[in-house]
Amino acid sequence: QESMHAYAANVYTSVVEELVKGKQRKFIAVELEFFRLWWDAVATDTYKQQVHQLLQEGQLEFVIGGQVMHDEAVTLIDDQILQLTEGHGFLYETFGIRPQFSWHVDPFGASATTPTLFALAGFNAHLISRIDYDLKADMQKNKKLQFVWQGSPSLSEGQEIFTHVMDQYSYCTPSHIPFSNRSGFYWNGIAAFPDPPKDGVYPNMSLPVTDTNIHLYAQTMVANIKERAAWFRTSDVLWPWGCDKQFFNASVQYSNMDLLLDYINKHSDEFGVTVQYATVGDYFQAVYSRNLTWEIRDSQDFLPYSTEPFQAWTGFYTSRSTLKGIARKASSLLYAGESFFTQYVRKHPASSICKCGALKQLQSLRWAVSEVQHHDGITGTESPKVKDMYMNNLMYGMFNVKKLMASIIFDMNNAKKNGEVYSSVYVKDSGIPDVDHYVVVYNPLAWNITTFVAVSVSHLAMSVYDELGHPVPAQVQISAESHSTYDLYILVAISGLSYRKYNVKPLNGKQSAFIGRSVKYKRKDITRADQQSRQLLPVVNNCYQVLFDQNTNLMHSITERETNQTVQLTQEFLEYHVNGDVMKGPISDNYLFAPNASAVPVSKAVGLEVVSGNLMTEIRQYFYSNVTSQDYIYAVYTRMYTVPEGYDGKLLCHRIEQQYSVGPLELNREAVLRTSTNLNTRQLLYTDSNGYQIQKRPFKAYVNNTVARNYYPMVQTAYIEDDTTRLMLLAERAHGVSSQGNGQVEVMLHRRLWNNLQWDLNYSLTLNDSSVVRPVIWLILGTKAVTNILYRTSGLALEHRPVVMFGALSGDKPKPPRRLQQNSAHGSPVTVPPNLHLQTLSIPGWRYSSNHAEQVHSIRMGKQKQGDADFSRVLLRIRHLYEVGEDPVLSQPVMVNLKSLLKGLGSVMVVEERSLTGTWDVNTLKRWKWKTAQYPSKGLSNSTETSENCIVTVHPKEIRTFFVYFQGQ
Repeated sequence: QESMHAYAANVYTSVVEELVKGKQRKFIAVELEFFRLWWDAVATDTYKQQVHQLLQEGQLEFVIGGQVMHDEAVTLIDDQILQLTEGHGFLYETFGIRPQFSWHVDPFGASATTPTLFALAGFNAHLISRIDYDLKADMQKNKKLQFVWQGSPSLSEGQEIFTHVMDQYSYCTPSHIPFSNRSGFYWNGIAAFPDPPKDGVYPNMSLPVTDTNIHLYAQTMVANIKERAAWFRTSDVLWPWGCDKQFFNASVQYSNMDLLLDYINKHSDEFGVTVQYATVGDYFQAVYSRNLTWEIRDSQDFLPYSTEPFQAWTGFYTSRSTLKGIARKASSLLYAGESFFTQYVRKHPASSICKCGALKQLQSLRWAVSEVQHHDGITGTESPKVKDMYMNNLMYGMFNVKKLMASIIFDMNNAKKNGEVYSSVYVKDSGIPDVDHYVVVYNPLAWNITTFVAVSVSHLAMSVYDELGHPVPAQVQISAESHSTYDLYILVAISGLSYRKYNVKPLNGKQSAFIGRSVKYKRKDITRADQQSRQLLPVVNNCYQVLFDQNTNLMHSITERETNQTVQLTQEFLEYHVNGDVMKGPISDNYLFAPNASAVPVSKAVGLEVVSGNLMTEIRQYFYSNVTSQDYIYAVYTRMYTVPEGYDGKLLCHRIEQQYSVGPLELNREAVLRTSTNLNTRQLLYTDSNGYQIQKRPFKAYVNNTVARNYYPMVQTAYIEDDTTRLMLLAERAHGVSSQGNGQVEVMLHRRLWNNLQWDLNYSLTLNDSSVVRPVIWLILGTKAVTNILYRTSGLALEHRPVVMFGALSGDKPKPPRRLQQNSAHGSPVTVPPNLHLQTLSIPGWRYSSNHAEQVHSIRMGKQKQGDADFSRVLLRIRHLYEVGEDPVLSQPVMVNLKSLLKGLGSVMVVEERSLTGTWDVNTLKRWKWKTAQYPSKGLSNSTETSENCIVTVHPKEIRTFFVYFQGQ
């Protein structure tokens, strides 16, 4: 909002005015968030008319067209797609246009998932800038800054995309002019906060172009153009004009630019250069028409990213861990809310809930989750007040969606008229306030899920019943974090996209929940542990035996029981000490990680408490700076589950769940959890790319900064392995991860920093984060074959844990409902095989026609006015989770009958296959095919085979997008 006031609104207002004045002028716009704020609150009807006109004539071009320019390192693929879809839906509905080029100039490193997504969205070319300084110099010298990128090994040439890496000048105009001590080319100066200057005079306005200096200006510009031309294969040079916070006074900018361009073109014989205004699309069109043959790049990405020998941008993988956690929680709640609402609308057409109001509630969370994907959002590289804005928007959206889900349950139960009357359904993150309550649990995944949900209660003696009055397995124990409350773990088995209700009562009769009994062990000084008389304490479930060393209270080993494979495994917390004084050397900040030396162990003493019950054992380890310290500085809560007969416990049994408590840290400390094993991993690490695919991360030695340059983002998954055994880590938020030694994997959990770099101080980027963070990581240990089967479904089960809501009963005891399905789940189960993921099931609400000619016509005729949202179109996405050849069974293509998949929602009438963001019919989407040595002919590529009569074959790694319409709509 401050940026809108200070300059951003003026960018759109003044650029539109200037483009109208000169047909030759062009401009590109990227992030829809600012544009939509301007369009909705600032733009007059005249400006709106002019925008339509300028888009039609190609003077204004939207590139990327997402809500924001998203970060590539720490974002989840689902959220990247969401924010892109949000922006594209608005552009197509409002203007009938579909962006076809990218301008990903600012994210800190480039992921291999992005080119695949942009290809699936129908883009013809992709543009990036921030890659390693040493790699860029090398590519520049060898004219290799442009290539055809096959980001996905499985989709390969099917979804390849031509990619342009910007040269060393990146995306800003060089401002140095040799003939003056003032800057050049930035005639509008720099934006002034908080208010634009009344007289229109901004700080740092560049030297204006005059008759006396125009020749010198032209020489400077031409020299830079020629320098760049030597780095590219074609004689077309992309010369970006502008930078951050520019063009807020476009008239002074364009009038100087006009003079300069005209002058160069009049003297083109002398200069050997002609210049023209262009959009990114114009540039790529020029390069494409040269018909050259391009090299192919495989699925190798450009992470991590360093700008100088001591500037590794690997700190932001962990910065503001709380924001990273909330962003993912919000994304997961949105995912659940969308499918819940979609089912409700389909099955209760005459419902009492106002659908438009409900859609607004969902839209508030779509906006917040989209916005935080910004490359200065979820990255943690914003100032505290901007972080607070992201947090507030996320919390507000989450509150809305929880309220919506609760009112849907309330409505559906009252609609049943079966003697149950809810006095309220309410949503909060913890606890049942009093006696006799319902817990409502919704499973948002399209698989049958068996898991535990934890509810905080005020009594130890509790019983849990399902709706038929049968007892449900549960365990209650004193809470680790607070000694006045208890944690109640309820075993839930719920089919896909369904919910169940459980009645929780204080004890009556014999059927009580199991009680977890606690045994506390003496705090041990780990510096003086006696190695001779090792006493090992076993904790066992059906899948693992975990041994704890009673001399140190630390983990000792894990045995995978099926293969009887034992891995020595210890975990410890360490801290990197970092410098905050620029006079003393490299600093760590929100972006950068610059450790002084190796990490230092933090605790000299460890306390242990084991809480064991029939369903679960929780091992609580408390880490103290020494034997006599009052308070612990770190804690680990490790949970192992035992699943009773009659339940499918494969996933539950195979995960060792850990929750950490870290902080508040001391200043200039970066906290890591290091897990050391006796696996001979050759220091090779594997990490996921945005939760979509796995990247191989061999350890690389550098002259400088080797520790920091071997940190990688872990969005969902990281693992190490030897020839037979794999140790897998799954996360519910992004972290930095590294393998700094053979058999080791370390995860950065938290950072607290302060530095005196002037730039950081100016923007409050000192990361003095005094919070306590409580991230969760699931460990899976086993053979490669077993972990292959488990990790995709487990990662998603962690990402999309069931949504828990609470309902109070009023009046008498409920009469058991008469007609219930066998498992008494509500909803019509929607289930896909374990190698597929139902990635989206939602009602977007867009009013656009899916027939392109019709949509363009209605906009030209001015018919696309505000109307009610369209509730008849359902957006469905299905993703294949496996790579080609990864698993003998799970890597096979899968045939899906969409009619039978969705029969619980109604009778499917029409299915249209669409591009990733929904704006193209896949049958009409023809992307440019760039020539490569592999495919010498140039042309247009058609992406996928289309679906016949609602039967779709989904191949490895495909993401297929459909519009579905049901009968009676």
